[in-house]
Amino acid sequence: MSCRHPQPLSRGLVLEAAIRVADRGGVEAITMRRVAQELGVEAMSLYHHVPNKDAILDGVVDAVFAAIELPSAECDDWRDAIRARAFSARAVLSQHSWALGLMDSRRNPGPATLRHHDAVLGVLRKAGFALPMAAHAVSLIDSYIGGFVLQEANLPMKTPDDVGEVAGGLLERLPVDELPYLTEMIVDHALRPGYDYTSEFGYGLDLILDALEARRR
Repeated sequence: MSCRHPQPLSRGLVLEAAIRVADRGGVEAITMRRVAQELGVEAMSLYHHVPNKDAILDGVVDAVFAAIELPSAECDDWRDAIRARAFSARAVLSQHSWALGLMDSRRNPGPATLRHHDAVLGVLRKAGFALPMAAHAVSLIDSYIGGFVLQEANLPMKTPDDVGEVAGGLLERLPVDELPYLTEMIVDHALRPGYDYTSEFGYGLDLILDALEARRR
């Protein structure tokens, strides 16, 4: 169903519409025609605000970066600043996982993208990371965030109840004697009260940050 806006069409509205289209159908769903349908206008109307589809893709990537919290340069511990940014990135990218394939592929990064990268590097450099080490840190942290988001998006379990259902069903078919360690993981870990897979993100992130701190020194 098209979504008509009473306010005049603008670049911002076009990008918002493109993000909604991608949230429903992935990045391949972003076309001038579908974005126009989302706005309830003719496709030709978009060209007054964006020159082509590439400009829309550049714009939506910049909009995603703009939604991620910038790390604070005022934090006493660089890890706190990077941790907050990582959790924000995970939250934003979980809503727009289609953006993962775009974020590092665009050749014309927008102002929010550039500001974001500069802020992350600034926190690391001010904390004493050598330039090559700062590059390693950014690559490692962003790879971890992106990988976790993709893994989480494809898991058949979204809630603790889902975990119980999937793990319980697996356990019923599992040859316990042949796979003792997997059985132990399911029974004594995944099926224990309070288990929440999402907590793994913070645990893994802290391991990475602690290892980088050791290298920083």
